[in-house]
Amino acid sequence: MPELAGEAATYVEAPPDRCYALVADVTRMAEWSPETVRARWVGGATGPAVGARFRGTNKQGIIRWSTTPEVLVVAPSREFAFRTKETVWRYRFEPEGTGTRITESFEVEHYPWYLKVVAPASRRQPEMVEGMRTTLERIKAAAEAAA
Repeated sequence: MPELAGEAATYVEAPPDRCYALVADVTRMAEWSPETVRARWVGGATGPAVGARFRGTNKQGIIRWSTTPEVLVVAPSREFAFRTKETVWRYRFEPEGTGTRITESFEVEHYPWYLKVVAPASRRQPEMVEGMRTTLERIKAAAEAAA
């Protein structure tokens, strides 16, 4: 059972393959996420593949941190997921009408002790869900503009 979890979803008037391509290109994550400053593939990876790693640089207020997530799921037009040290981030793409329902979720298996002090889960969870809503709205705008 995760110590912290959340989910957000939005409808996008664009096909699942277009939505998936935007999300799976992690080098563009800073365009969508309010916490991501930049992301780049590392260790010889050049794109999404199970086991590929990327370096993500993030910020929230004055706090900055980096992670090196590993890609867990690459299912074009259906799902893209990756794991940081303690969190699994998942994007699901479901055809709906003439577009796509994108659902972003996270599960923190072991909420780090230092975060429990700095940002208690009771405060962090709503912030993370709001961040996902912002991310999805930005992806939606980009996907629909590309139509």
